[in-house]
Amino acid sequence: MIGRLNHVAIAVPDLEAAADQYRTTLGAVVGAPQDEPDHGVTVIFIELPNTKIELLYPLGDDSPIKGFLDKNPSGGIHHMCYEVDDILAARDRLQASGARVLGTGEPKIGAHGKPVLFLHPKDFNGCLIELEQV
Repeated sequence: MIGRLNHVAIAVPDLEAAADQYRTTLGAVVGAPQDEPDHGVTVIFIELPNTKIELLYPLGDDSPIKGFLDKNPSGGIHHMCYEVDDILAARDRLQASGARVLGTGEPKIGAHGKPVLFLHPKDFNGCLIELEQV
């Protein structure tokens, strides 16, 4: 059902410092900041030959990333995103197997302009999973 790894998301306490570290220290191609109000985050994508890194920073006081950074002030891996061909079929299959989809269960549009869903970390060995339709 899942396809390739789309990205690994890292919550960071200082978005510009993290982007600069990837750009200068690691020599990576770093994109521009992008506000995602529906998800309460500002993101920067780092392009790698085989996947992406998504830097996450809180956008507003209600951001889920703010709570994550309160618990992990230095930042850390927040989630992994896998591609799926049909997000509704994937959701239905997962829910039928007992996996919990976060929120309403309806996909939202993600940072790449494609439908996404998040799966409860307690159902996946403590890892928050994002599914993105390709």
